[in-house]
Amino acid sequence: MSTRRQWWKTALGVVLTALMLFPIYWMINVSLTPGERMRQTPPDWFPTSPTFEGYAAVLRDQLPALGTSLLVGVCTAALTVAVAAPAGFALAKLSPLGGGPLHFVLVIAQMIPGIIMAMGFYSLYLSVGGLDTWWGLVIADSTLAVPFGALVFTAFMSAVPDEIIQAARIDGAGLWRTFRSVVLPASRNAVVTVSLFAFLWAWSDFVFANTLNGSGDVRPITLGIYRYIGNNDQDWNSIMATAVVASVPAAVLLVVAQRYVAAGVTAGAVKD
Repeated sequence: MSTRRQWWKTALGVVLTALMLFPIYWMINVSLTPGERMRQTPPDWFPTSPTFEGYAAVLRDQLPALGTSLLVGVCTAALTVAVAAPAGFALAKLSPLGGGPLHFVLVIAQMIPGIIMAMGFYSLYLSVGGLDTWWGLVIADSTLAVPFGALVFTAFMSAVPDEIIQAARIDGAGLWRTFRSVVLPASRNAVVTVSLFAFLWAWSDFVFANTLNGSGDVRPITLGIYRYIGNNDQDWNSIMATAVVASVPAAVLLVVAQRYVAAGVTAGAVKD
């Protein structure tokens, strides 16, 4: 009886996984389907006559957008870690005045709709010349990632033994040296987790990109796909090929860093 129940659980898991992954499979299938076979009935469930014209169009039209997204994503991850890691260390180990309310503010900050923040950034950037710039997107995207990153670092660094920090201070290390040489290396999983989520948020952002860079030449891949759909609403082969290429960096990062992400997200969840 136990084996039978386990078998049904496995079968149910396989079915649910297949249902969730089917849109990804269909995206790949359409990206390889020739345009003349796109609207036939019934549709091709497998790319029997695959074509790579859509991927050639991606390399021809979307490389600048991919480069912009890569630049914005990497810089957003770096800025997020640079701000969130010291903040998490201060909240976890230095017991600053008002630390409790600040922790609550970080939670509330993640509930603010992105469109509200985008309109605020638009008014600010209109005055300082930040519209249609890659660094403007980096700052805007970081506002979404920093509160989350600070909470993750706080939870992880709270688990770092105080004895290690005290030993470093006794050996003559200052506060900054202790953080940089002792606490931060011990928080590697949190660094990877925060960096990955910050990169993915920046990579998949559309609201900030459309609001702050909608009329310029510096466009990330999300805006590139949006404009590509608007200009080529019949060329689903190229549209889906663009989506596949845009999904590859995120998928690779998730596969490579999944072990660190699991450890970073669950940090602080279990107490001794």
